[in-house]
Amino acid sequence: MSDETRGIVEELLRRMAEGDHDRTAELFAEPVDWRLAWPAEGHPAVPWIRPRSGRAEVADHFRSLEAHHVPELNGTSVTRILVDGADAVVLGEIAQTVRDGGVSYTSPFALHLTVEDGLVTRFHIYEDSLTVARALSAQA
Repeated sequence: MSDETRGIVEELLRRMAEGDHDRTAELFAEPVDWRLAWPAEGHPAVPWIRPRSGRAEVADHFRSLEAHHVPELNGTSVTRILVDGADAVVLGEIAQTVRDGGVSYTSPFALHLTVEDGLVTRFHIYEDSLTVARALSAQA
């Protein structure tokens, strides 16, 4: 099971890095347990931070991220992938540049994924949401 989990996680990360939003979404179950670490009410400067439950919403999440950032300046990196059965944790650093205003920011992240029957059933990401919101609000 760990090998299958690792393979799906690596494929997910590859598709995310390539900006292939629809193919990325194909790796998610219907419904998906989706959570980002942010205030429950979200933040108006960060419209992609909201509940998601299905593939179309997952694709929309990644499209919204791309629309608000300069993809060519994305320096996000993965430092470690830990796998235990169906669960995986991806550790790394987000490095993005905001499209409007050119503000750059970095944030460590941890991504908890669960893979069942070849699909991602859990996507919980933890990041420094305050740094992200400030950058998008041009307060950084």
